[in-house]
Amino acid sequence: MINGLHITAIIPARNEALAISYVIKSLQEIEHAASNLIDTILVIDNASTDATAIISRQLGASVISETELGYGAACSKGVSALDKTDIVVFVDGDFTYRSKDIKRIILSLIDYELDLVMGSRFLGQIQADSMTPWQEKGTQLVCRIIKWRFDFHFSDLGSLRAIRMDKLQLLDLQDRRFGWTAEMQIKALQHKLLILEVPVTSHPRIGKSKISGTFKGSVLAAFDLLKTALCR
Repeated sequence: MINGLHITAIIPARNEALAISYVIKSLQEIEHAASNLIDTILVIDNASTDATAIISRQLGASVISETELGYGAACSKGVSALDKTDIVVFVDGDFTYRSKDIKRIILSLIDYELDLVMGSRFLGQIQADSMTPWQEKGTQLVCRIIKWRFDFHFSDLGSLRAIRMDKLQLLDLQDRRFGWTAEMQIKALQHKLLILEVPVTSHPRIGKSKISGTFKGSVLAAFDLLKTALCR
């Protein structure tokens, strides 16, 4: 906790048994002024068939289940389960991001009195094998469409982000799949939230990607993002 603000980390996770321990431990070790920065770690077990939930509980994280497959469905389930929290930080369950970047996201939100802070891989560093060329090109295309529609330049659609809980509730996000992140950014513009992107490093994920790891996943993600960018 910092400045009396309760901070919750939400980790949507499906079959992330290989990585989830690293993610949880990285969140637990983030400190500010000699105390833990993140008060609650909430893992959303998105119909995993491995030990994701078991490992998460063993490490002290809270776990709730969402049987509907989809990134947006998992994130929404986590948000709906929150009671008293001031800031929500969304972190992938594949250990793509490290503690220093997560901490930077949160402190930027607080120190600059912003509403939404997002990590940008394109402003920071994209390590080899952490994004496919199609992911990079697709992300840049969606960002250009958002720029064309709303005259605001986002450099990335990355999932690492922190947002104030009252603003998140205001946005009333509806997407249940891969368009959830883009919907948040578009609605943040529509509601005139104070937004900032900060540089982060994207590391190669642990385990197989549900998006780039399969042809179907890649196509569905691209469709969802383009639909959201064009229609929201």
